[in-house]
Amino acid sequence: MTLEVTRATLPKWATRLAVFDLETTGIDVETSRIVTANVSMLDEHGQVVDRHDWIADPGVEIPEGATAVHGITTAQAREVGRRAADVVDEVVFTLRTVLADSYAVVVYNAPYDFTLLDRECARHGIRPLGEPGAVVDPLVIDRRVDRYRKGKRTLTAASDHYGVTLTDAHNAGADAIAAGRVALALAERYADDLAFDAASLHRAQVDWHDEQCASFEDYMRRTRDPHFTARRGWPLIPIPAHPTLF
Repeated sequence: MTLEVTRATLPKWATRLAVFDLETTGIDVETSRIVTANVSMLDEHGQVVDRHDWIADPGVEIPEGATAVHGITTAQAREVGRRAADVVDEVVFTLRTVLADSYAVVVYNAPYDFTLLDRECARHGIRPLGEPGAVVDPLVIDRRVDRYRKGKRTLTAASDHYGVTLTDAHNAGADAIAAGRVALALAERYADDLAFDAASLHRAQVDWHDEQCASFEDYMRRTRDPHFTARRGWPLIPIPAHPTLF
């Protein structure tokens, strides 16, 4: 897919985008490990201009359920994966570099990837990225600008809705690049609503995510569990009082 847009028609934040995605051993950000990672840079048409891929040996067994999602087995990770600490360190360094170079980083469901990366840093004694100040989360933005649309809000569903081709879902590179192209499609379709610079859009998403959590919490308490509490924090979930990293 090539987006037919020019820099003049895009909001300021969308003119300089990096993308980031992880595939992991599970869904719990406190205990799961990185298996594959991608950080790439896109031009204003959604084309890849630079790409970095990693595969790690997570140091633990990769559950069959995780393998069914991303296709990497424990044996494969041990054979071709690099030491997890080295991969974590390089991913953080690359993200820190692109952020310092004034890129906004697109991450679909940002709290998952940034929080899991943060916990991996703690696990391996690596200086963490911290809370980045220029993140674009198409999931949060899509829920804001088209809040009443029915159906799923997965990356696959969003890609279909915005005309983005996602041919290898749950491959870190494919997912990262598709998320970036969804972000560009949102920028084109909702340019007036999203007329921010990167830092301002980041701050807006903090508020939007909190509002979305509050709405979901209210729904769950009314329909399923009166004591349900949504886990807040965007783009980084705070460390729990009793963290479990191993």
